[in-house]
Amino acid sequence: MKKDLKELEKNIKVKFTNKNLLKQALTHRSYINEHQNDKLGKIGHNERLEFLGDAVLELIVTESLYKKYTNPEGELTNWRASLVNAKMLSIIAKEINLDNFLYLSKGEAQDKDSKARNYILANALEALIGAIYLDKGFKKTKQFVDKFILIKLKEIIEKQLYLDPKSRFQEFAQDKYTITPNYKVLAESGPDHKKHFIIGVYLGDKLIAQGEGYSKQEAQVDAAEKALKSHEL
Repeated sequence: MKKDLKELEKNIKVKFTNKNLLKQALTHRSYINEHQNDKLGKIGHNERLEFLGDAVLELIVTESLYKKYTNPEGELTNWRASLVNAKMLSIIAKEINLDNFLYLSKGEAQDKDSKARNYILANALEALIGAIYLDKGFKKTKQFVDKFILIKLKEIIEKQLYLDPKSRFQEFAQDKYTITPNYKVLAESGPDHKKHFIIGVYLGDKLIAQGEGYSKQEAQVDAAEKALKSHEL
């Protein structure tokens, strides 16, 4: 499977010396399982680069926050978590069209816009950061992180995205309606080891949104996120 990686290099403003590092960063384990004997299969999947990129990303973000802000450690920790979590990284990966350049199995390639695909994208972005670090060094990697990741901090602070969805919706509901949201299990199904919950978030007796998840906490967070979206927050 040939891909024009020059287009990706143009998107991210990084021209790789070692093209195999870039290819490896984009190669998911599932692709290797189906293509063990081709050239890309011999390069290997991106999990080791993801391991490296995760650490490099956290260091760059931490150093930047430490140097630019005098806020308490707890706030800086929350800001950092909002910048480097899987949800944010998957959003950034989509913005640079990383999805178009991934090497995936046929099954994974068909599974678009799912939570699993978002995790693959987030992991691939971390692997890409690891590849940039190995190929171009710390300075160039920092430029990449500044341009595509740290730029999100202003929005995170303005919209208080560093607060978890339940806290944000509670703050909104108390400010606007002087009501504390409450959550109720609407349905549950599945075996004990893999329960599936549908939970509603209410303001008083009014159902605001429903969420789903494989734990009550996950379903509550999903409901809170949908409630926030319904109020365009």
